[in-house]
Amino acid sequence: MLEVKGVRKAFGQNEILRGVDIKVDKSDVVVIIGPSGSGKTTLLRCIIFLEKADAGELIFEDRVYPLNKTGHKDILWVRRKTAFVFQNYNLFNNKTALENVMEGLVTARKIPKAKAEETAKKALIKVGLAGKYHSYPGQLSGGQQQRVGIARAIAVEPEVIFFDEPTSALDPELVGEVLQVMKELAREGTTMIIVTHEMKFAEEVATKVIFMDGGVIVEEGDPQTIFSRPKEGRTKQFLQRVLNPIEYNI
Repeated sequence: MLEVKGVRKAFGQNEILRGVDIKVDKSDVVVIIGPSGSGKTTLLRCIIFLEKADAGELIFEDRVYPLNKTGHKDILWVRRKTAFVFQNYNLFNNKTALENVMEGLVTARKIPKAKAEETAKKALIKVGLAGKYHSYPGQLSGGQQQRVGIARAIAVEPEVIFFDEPTSALDPELVGEVLQVMKELAREGTTMIIVTHEMKFAEEVATKVIFMDGGVIVEEGDPQTIFSRPKEGRTKQFLQRVLNPIEYNI
């Protein structure tokens, strides 16, 4: 369904991605973990052309896109087939929750306003915000704002949803409500690529876990293997540091 090959990206002399390959099948939930600075977010941004990669290619629905020289028209086509949930919500502060979800439908997809409103309301109901249609971002908690962001993503019925550390900006007590929505999407077979530091969530939801460090994929596999029987020393070291030692015995 979606594959990237040989993704490279440097900022000046700092090489962030050093030839990354990922393959995602329909209904996969691919969770990318790793220390800060390992290239996880940059990888997502390169795949969806929010950053211009130095090298590599995207293969999506049997079409090949060079990540360093794809034209504007093709970039728009890829973005219309995908959705991106940001760390910091990226909502319009002067628009209500309903208007935020409708915006992409009306402006980018040219969907009639009445139909867009119906679709947006269904998406907000799906993420548990039926009573917040007319609330502005400043009137919502961080968790509610992020759920508006997820509603905005699912409203466009994308083939793939990218999540870039969707709970990192939230207070701890608000994390669960966002993860619960994502778990439900996973149960429904939504194809997702998720960068997260939530290890228990990754273990429960992922069909495949990728551990990145230093701009490369160190190890990948099913959750049980990665979290219980990792093969690489660097993976073991990372997990030992972030997981409760009682729950993880190397």
